[in-house]
Amino acid sequence: MDGFFLKTFEYKRGEGITKTCTRFRPLSFEVPKPLFPVAGVPMLQHHIEACAKVPNMKEILLIGFYQPNEELNRFLFNAQQEFKISIRYLQEYAALGTGGGIYHFRDQIVSGSPEAFFVLNADVCSAFPLTEMLSFQKEHGEPNSFVILGTTANRKQSMNYGCIVENEETNEVMHYVEKPSTFVSDIINCGIYLFNPEIFQHIGTVFQKNQQDMLLEEPTNGWHRAEAIRLEQDIFTALAGQGRLYVYKTLSFWSQIKSAGSAIYASRLYLSQYHSNHPERLASSKEGGPKISGNVYIHPTANIDPTAMLGPNVSIGTGVTIGAGVRVRESIILHGANLQDHCCVLNSIVGWDSTIGKWARVEGTPSDPNPNDPYSKIDSETLFRDGKLTPSITILGCNVTIPSEVIILNSIVLPHKDLNRSFKNQIIL
Repeated sequence: MDGFFLKTFEYKRGEGITKTCTRFRPLSFEVPKPLFPVAGVPMLQHHIEACAKVPNMKEILLIGFYQPNEELNRFLFNAQQEFKISIRYLQEYAALGTGGGIYHFRDQIVSGSPEAFFVLNADVCSAFPLTEMLSFQKEHGEPNSFVILGTTANRKQSMNYGCIVENEETNEVMHYVEKPSTFVSDIINCGIYLFNPEIFQHIGTVFQKNQQDMLLEEPTNGWHRAEAIRLEQDIFTALAGQGRLYVYKTLSFWSQIKSAGSAIYASRLYLSQYHSNHPERLASSKEGGPKISGNVYIHPTANIDPTAMLGPNVSIGTGVTIGAGVRVRESIILHGANLQDHCCVLNSIVGWDSTIGKWARVEGTPSDPNPNDPYSKIDSETLFRDGKLTPSITILGCNVTIPSEVIILNSIVLPHKDLNRSFKNQIIL
């Protein structure tokens, strides 16, 4: 198949930062959310690895509103070297939505005459069954049909997502509703799509309608507003029941990565997947090394005392130092952090170049899906509930210093803070 991979890279800095990115603070102050390390590699690398495995994949395009910088350029260069495929970043002039972005760059997308192309949202964690979606498209419907990746959620949580009503015999999408107020279906949209160039005719129809509507209103930034198009509400709702849109339901793992807490859960899912696709990334207990429990990623440059105990679900970044007797569980430790002797880190993200003193305890509350419900998804966290900070994972921003023998519980610490006492359920500005 001659094809492109389209990656929506939704991130904004300065005015108009999206709710998704504000939920990822203070971590998104230092790095754009799609480049945040999950299971030891940037979030986007999991997408790119999956796309590089698709036969005859020609090019990968990243689309977003983020101002490119040295870190993004370095990531693109390294990814191209590793995967031997063209990877380019296309910057939107404004936030154009999930459909407006690909429509704005449609000439770039169709320039290679692709038979089909994938669109993947940046903030999803998945096994990315892309080759299965291709096979499904050939077996179902017309060659020019479009495919949505779907999965099953429980009744209550399904209303937080795009809901799909399917024809159970043909898998055609008969009805699509984005975040309905009442129960519609337990099949939800995973934010992963397989399109062909005909999709641009449908997006173009919405664009022209938006332009006409703008002529009837006050002429304020009309071009921007006309091009802001949402695949979910503007395109899928209209295509449903027309014999063009199908759903491929996956039984493998899937989750959104909206908040920092969901990044730890996503890290667990990817670390578990490493057993089959990247066993070399998983650490194991060895003589003279730390004790490893469960799935753990350790960067080769980390310096870890052999009396430390790590895991399950731990990711250790570049240049991290971990002292004697340290305990780390269900956590992400980022580049350059220093965990001094006998400290304990549970359900937390420790920011770049941060230090945790001896015998200190940094602990959060996990926001995992209900383990007794196979269809449960991770809940979108609200920062406050009933006027109080919702208990969640603890996040230390970059260059935070935690003194010895204190406890930091369910708190968010902004960058460059030197704490001098214990904190519980607080945002430390």
